[in-house]
Amino acid sequence: MFFSLSQKLMFQLDAERAHEMAISFLKKSANTPLACAYKQQLINKPVNVFGIDFKNPVGLAAGLDKNGECVDAFDAMGFGFVEVGTITPRAQPGNEKPRIFRLKEEQAIINRMGFNNKGVDYLVEQVKNRQSNGILGINIGKNFDTPVEQGKDDYLLCMDKVYQHASYITVNISSPNTPGLRSLQYGEALDDLLGSLKEKQAALAKIHQKHVPVLLKIAPDLTAEEVVQISDSLLRHKMEGVIATNTTLSREGVENSTYGSQAGGLSGRPVAQKSTQVVQLLNDELKGQCPIIGVGGIDSAAQAQQKFDAGASLVQVYTGFIYKGPELIKEIVLSR
Repeated sequence: MFFSLSQKLMFQLDAERAHEMAISFLKKSANTPLACAYKQQLINKPVNVFGIDFKNPVGLAAGLDKNGECVDAFDAMGFGFVEVGTITPRAQPGNEKPRIFRLKEEQAIINRMGFNNKGVDYLVEQVKNRQSNGILGINIGKNFDTPVEQGKDDYLLCMDKVYQHASYITVNISSPNTPGLRSLQYGEALDDLLGSLKEKQAALAKIHQKHVPVLLKIAPDLTAEEVVQISDSLLRHKMEGVIATNTTLSREGVENSTYGSQAGGLSGRPVAQKSTQVVQLLNDELKGQCPIIGVGGIDSAAQAQQKFDAGASLVQVYTGFIYKGPELIKEIVLSR
């Protein structure tokens, strides 16, 4: 009831303004009596992935809580894990507004946020002060004005700062809203990045006396041959996992929408099949040696099951959660 009423109000507002209000409410209400508006107790459906014990396989995808301000609130909703970010070394405003567009009929969103965030130091302070002890993923990226050929340095800096506070770290090289970023998904650039990340991981593991898995997040707009090449790199560098997928540049399924021609990444129901195809291709190549988190267009238990059937060990929701609310978490967990 609370979600339905609040959604009606929020959908009357500009999409980004509504998002800011929601984050503000969740931040202030967490660990207070107001949390009863969204808190729910779910039965445990434990699963072990990357050597981590998850209470259930449904996570919140990165992008909703960029600065790690609402981890306690999302944990209270019953998520099996929460991923915050994408975070960059320095705070940055992102792209010009407006930059989020709801495609209600298609149950989709187009965004061109551009990694707007308050910087890695701010995020670290937020997650250090959280009261919940759930599984926390931290998604890292590069600043928009860092040349692509120097992007590796941004990832290594962020990794160094978040390592001891993360259950796992996600390397985001697949956002379509930072110029040149997706070029890091290919060939020598990818091998150089992954090799450096694994070296840094080994050094940090010795310093902090714990092993934090490192995952790669990839785009849905890859050819089958490119997915095969990425899979080979993941295995050679012994990456702990891969997240498939980020938003798409395709406009298939939203061609006639009011906002269908807006620039940015498309998420939600229209990307479901494309994302699942990438999960399946990865699964065929990785053969269980590198676990997959499936994300993209999950707005029901049936859609989540398609990701699991394709080879995902865990799933994440974002746009489906915006449209369906915490009930979506419960629906998927109960179906497992």
